[in-house]
Amino acid sequence: MICDNRYTMIIDFHTHLFPPQIIQQREEYLQRDRWFGLLYGNPHAKMATAEDLIESMDQAGVDACVAFGFAWRDNKLCQQHNNYILQAMIRYPGRIIGFAMVNPSQGESALLEVERCANEGMRGVGELMPDGQGYTLQDESVMRPLMEWLADRDLPLLIHSSEPVGHAYHGKGTMTPEKVYRFIQHYPETTIILAHWGGGILFYELMSKVREACARVYYDTAASLFLYDDRIFSLAVTLAEDRILWGTDYPLIGHDRFLRRVESAGLSPASVKKILGGNATRLLGLSQGECP
Repeated sequence: MICDNRYTMIIDFHTHLFPPQIIQQREEYLQRDRWFGLLYGNPHAKMATAEDLIESMDQAGVDACVAFGFAWRDNKLCQQHNNYILQAMIRYPGRIIGFAMVNPSQGESALLEVERCANEGMRGVGELMPDGQGYTLQDESVMRPLMEWLADRDLPLLIHSSEPVGHAYHGKGTMTPEKVYRFIQHYPETTIILAHWGGGILFYELMSKVREACARVYYDTAASLFLYDDRIFSLAVTLAEDRILWGTDYPLIGHDRFLRRVESAGLSPASVKKILGGNATRLLGLSQGECP
């Protein structure tokens, strides 16, 4: 690992990787999955391999990344994509930390896939996309088996979330604060990571009931530069400093660019250290000693 002395360890908690086959045969996969077609139908939509990710990490001084594939509707495609992430973990031990992708609506096969991936070293599940995968967070017959499995093994779930106002964009979806908050309330024993600042749930932690319900909820910063003014960092620190995870949504946003923005957000060195790696290190059960 690179281990930047400024922060001890820098971890990007939200990156997407694709096997070369999918990148090269993009047109075929656009037809196989409607949601993939929405997000990657534009030929300029960025896709990256494990080698691309490592190159970006090296250039920016990032020590490790949590990486996952795409939230395919077909669980067989999820399995194939998970295989690529597992291979990347082997090629780049300690630098690529895999999360498993499954479609919870597939029932037992989804749980078997999560178990397989966890047994091979993956540290969580996500980034799930209910809108694209064809289920709702409120469907307990779909979500409860997975949530209880994760709680029993103390593994986190990362789910897509989005703000209910603002501009429309491909893949925004309908996982808005009201829906996500009801979901959180149903599973207080499971650690949940909300992508994209939770679509704004973070701000509702000014309410004591919401703050209590979100005790095990983390927020990643994925795509923040496209969504929020950088003042969100200082506001977030006042509300949930120990539960903010730096995530770029790479390759949507590069590491260098995002790091510069965090460093110029006017935060204390202690807060920056937590956001850029300290909170992730604790959540993932990593030891600072793993960073030479």
